[in-house]
Amino acid sequence: MAPAHRATKWPRARGLANLGLMPRTRAGLGPVERAVLANGLGVVVVPEPAATLVGVSVVYNVGFRSEPEGRTGFAHLFEHMMFQGSAHVDKMGHMRTIESAGGIVNGHTRADVTAYYEAVPSAALELALYLEADRMAALALTEENLRNQVAVVKEEIRRNVLNQPYGGFPWIPLPALAFRTYPNAHNGYGDFSHLEQATVEDGRDFYKRYYNPANAVLAVVGGCRTEEVVSLAERHFGAIRGRRRPKHGPWTEPALTSEKHQRVASALVPQPAFAIGYRTPDPVGDLKSFLPYFMLAELLAGGEASRLRRRLLHQDKNATDVSASIGTFGDDAFMVRDPTLLRVVVHHPGQASTEKLLGAVNEEVEALASEGPRKGELERAVASFASSHWKGLAPLLHRCHIVGSVETVQGRAELLSELPDLLAAVAPAQVTGAAEGILSQHRAVYELVAERGK
Repeated sequence: MAPAHRATKWPRARGLANLGLMPRTRAGLGPVERAVLANGLGVVVVPEPAATLVGVSVVYNVGFRSEPEGRTGFAHLFEHMMFQGSAHVDKMGHMRTIESAGGIVNGHTRADVTAYYEAVPSAALELALYLEADRMAALALTEENLRNQVAVVKEEIRRNVLNQPYGGFPWIPLPALAFRTYPNAHNGYGDFSHLEQATVEDGRDFYKRYYNPANAVLAVVGGCRTEEVVSLAERHFGAIRGRRRPKHGPWTEPALTSEKHQRVASALVPQPAFAIGYRTPDPVGDLKSFLPYFMLAELLAGGEASRLRRRLLHQDKNATDVSASIGTFGDDAFMVRDPTLLRVVVHHPGQASTEKLLGAVNEEVEALASEGPRKGELERAVASFASSHWKGLAPLLHRCHIVGSVETVQGRAELLSELPDLLAAVAPAQVTGAAEGILSQHRAVYELVAERGK
């Protein structure tokens, strides 16, 4: 069913340099206001009265983990399909129309969400809502579009994974090693044979099941009024038929019964690297227990003053890069459901063995487990996190999709404003407990080495 649009000539706006990088004048979000349409669409609004731009995102509660077996990569493929036209918009017309109005547009697929988002002048708010509603209501699912986008996705995989040093590392191979069940362990980018076998009927089934108002959140941030947003949402999304929200998870995953270590040689990598995966508590169902693990990752390698970066990069000088994070891509700890991994990733020139470097990581974790954080260490880590957190929310284009994603997964976009204080409240003993928690479990280690003779 097509949305209740009326034919409209939209204004053309120009002169909006740096559109996606609207600075924040203060830390934190403004008040988060909500409504739910009769068809189940969640509407979340964060008005910023002084802003002249507005960010719009539609976040669907579906990602890699919801892909049917035998259809790996389908969620990402479908993201591409959403730009191939709809009832009143031609192929790539969504992007062209937003850009003609002076805006920018993008989309991405994660383990648990798929997000579509644009930043536009405030006068073009209705235009953005119209376009999002049109593809939610009546996507152009044709054989021609499908075959074209299968080819595009395959080329993207060749470019970003198969022909790229460290392509897909570690987000593709580490979960495959650390987890056993299909939803958690399969390659979300997709197997070529699965992509090639995808049918229009597969697309229609996926669209009907997941691209449903009751399975989506519309988030609007910036120069807008809540009443206006809700009224426009009713006008453009309200006529779309609501269906029952599909079940998501739980994606239960048994603990590893032994350490998993996989070593892979690659002709593309210039130097060795490895990634360690440790299980964490449920980021959504047990946030209180999860937060100390998040702080543990920050203490280990969250900034230049962190333990592993100080030791491996500056003291021992046997690594070229070290990071620690939680989630699929390292920036989505609060947009991912259980199970997930705390990942430590080390790149090194090979002067020290992987075993020696793994030992150094273990020693730092053991020190935190036995001695706890040093005086002032937690405070510095929280300050470092807060700085990067607010910087990450500064671009309007990012802010709108993060608001929608956190609302979708956590149920509370307000968490974005609360995080620095929640992390500051984590006690040293809780971090000690998190360190003990990862030492007590079996870990997964995925290692990349340079292939000799090539």
